[in-house]
Amino acid sequence: MIDTQTTLGPPSATVQRIVKLAVEGLTPMFDTSRQLFCYKLKKTDRGLIQEGISERYTMMTLLGLHRYEQAGGISPIATEPVLNTLLADLSWIHDIGDLGVLLWLCGVVAPDRLAKLEKQLPIANALSVYPAGKKGVTMELAWFLTGLSYWGLAFPNQLPQLEGLALATFDRLKKNQGERFFGHLCTSSSFKGLMRGRIGSFADQVYPIYGMTQFAQAFSHEEAGKRAMVCARGICDVQGPMGQWWWHYDSAGGQVVDGYPVFSVHQHAMAPMTLFAIGEATQQDFRPWIYKGLEWINSRNELGFDMEDASARLVWRCIFRSQRSLGRYLNTALGRYSVPVQHDRTEDLKVLFECRPYELGWLLYAFAGRTGQESRQFTNPDSRAEIRPSGAPRSCARQSEVQQSSSAAR
Repeated sequence: MIDTQTTLGPPSATVQRIVKLAVEGLTPMFDTSRQLFCYKLKKTDRGLIQEGISERYTMMTLLGLHRYEQAGGISPIATEPVLNTLLADLSWIHDIGDLGVLLWLCGVVAPDRLAKLEKQLPIANALSVYPAGKKGVTMELAWFLTGLSYWGLAFPNQLPQLEGLALATFDRLKKNQGERFFGHLCTSSSFKGLMRGRIGSFADQVYPIYGMTQFAQAFSHEEAGKRAMVCARGICDVQGPMGQWWWHYDSAGGQVVDGYPVFSVHQHAMAPMTLFAIGEATQQDFRPWIYKGLEWINSRNELGFDMEDASARLVWRCIFRSQRSLGRYLNTALGRYSVPVQHDRTEDLKVLFECRPYELGWLLYAFAGRTGQESRQFTNPDSRAEIRPSGAPRSCARQSEVQQSSSAAR
């Protein structure tokens, strides 16, 4: 746990540098002929090579570029044609998670597109139509909850019609949370859920925190805000000594069960975007943990290796164990953990030399418009802090007051 009374220097130079790197680094990841971003950019003997195409990563990257433009920047890629490409053919939406990210994107960037999407996609029945909705997959439910929340924030008059579906999604998502952490999926929905549903990744923590924060703001839902804060404080409590955001968490035991890989995107993007969001919604300060995590990128890590590559204009993906034992895998699946989590055998650790566009997109989403020169006196986030609503016309804080309907806005 960070001593929150410590005065930390402003990381303004780092923030400005990585934002510039992210903007420049997205151009080589863009497929101009298809008007979509690639799945990943990989270092090879022939240089950096694009592999695949990802509509999901394209959506996340557009969210980052939009925030960069809102902050006064000029996107190196025209974003409207890319959005038009995504919306021209929706056959790539196979599950509730991609649907949720699309609603999130349109709610933030192009709210006028939501009405048509409602006619084209089974939004009202998403929880029963899509596999991840039926299985209760944490990350995908969180994306869907975020999308519904941004829809409501864009059109407050539609909040009453969206409320039933949003609340049903929240209810399904909260079942995956233990005392503080989230598991990967509902433990009672399948054999897989029974076997490993309690173990959640870092993504299974940050996206629910973010989604519940937006849900609490849109629908004035007090319980959602409290659950988000509990998890946010939890991941900060177990942050590694070098600022690592660890990989796997046991929702039942409330502990980290496996630390590796440590992903750069968690350090420079996903933790910051999430903790900034809940911190600003509650007027609590998570910057000590955010900036400690960011320091891991620039050589303050297990290998003393600078993950930021200025010449390649990207941040390498992760530090991982080169040797993965069956025993460790089983221990993780069963929720067994050991202290310390940090791996001290540096000869077993390696850098994965690839980068994915959403990593730089989320970096922009987290840091575009921020200077890193905020007040230098930090205070400890309070678990009793409440998320302030965004002017929603009604509250769904008490479940008995709302109709348990799964219908979206009609």
